[in-house]
Amino acid sequence: MIRVFIERHIAETMESTYDDVEKQALQAAITAPGFISGESLKDIRDPRHRVVLCKFRSEVDWNNWLNSPARKEIMAKINLIIEGEEKVTLMDLAFDA
Repeated sequence: MIRVFIERHIAETMESTYDDVEKQALQAAITAPGFISGESLKDIRDPRHRVVLCKFRSEVDWNNWLNSPARKEIMAKINLIIEGEEKVTLMDLAFDA
C-alpha cells in the first residue's frame, strides 16, 4: 500500500468552490481500482493551503487513476481554482509504531 500526498494552494475566495470540487474528486476516486481511502485536510493556520491524503494498493493503481479520464476531468476544474501546480508525493510506510 502506498500513500499519496497532494498539496495545493487555493486561489483567494475560492475555498468553498474547491471544497465542492474536491468532494467530487474523492467520490470519483472511490471507484478507481486499488483505491483504499482518501481524506482532504485544511491547514489550521492557512485555510487556502490544502492536502489530500489518499491510500492506494500500489503505485500502478495510483498511476492508473492519475492518468484516468475521470481524474483529468476533475483536474480541469481544480486547476482553475488553485494557484500554481499541485505537488504530488508518493510515500511508502517505513515502519509501524
